[in-house]
Amino acid sequence: MYVRVGQAGAIALIGSVADSYDNAIAESINGLYKTERTKLQGPFKTVDQLELATSSWVDYYNHHRLHSAIGYVPAIEYEQAYYAQLLSVPDHPVPG
Repeated sequence: MYVRVGQAGAIALIGSVADSYDNAIAESINGLYKTERTKLQGPFKTVDQLELATSSWVDYYNHHRLHSAIGYVPAIEYEQAYYAQLLSVPDHPVPG
């Protein structure tokens, strides 16, 4: 059963309803996954093999792959630096 985004309580990342940018980010990731994992290692004989290859690719993508859009660092390092920076900025002005 398909659920509409709004009915699921989710919001669109970018774009407006029915424009071509709604799925652009997800489709970009899907394309990378298909190219980097399934086409190079497939065909898979079992669902378990595909699931293991998928989880391995997600780990690689988040922890090891260098992402050009964020300064050629792995996503996990960028995220950790982002949250560390948030914690180092006080929520209110410091008396001086």
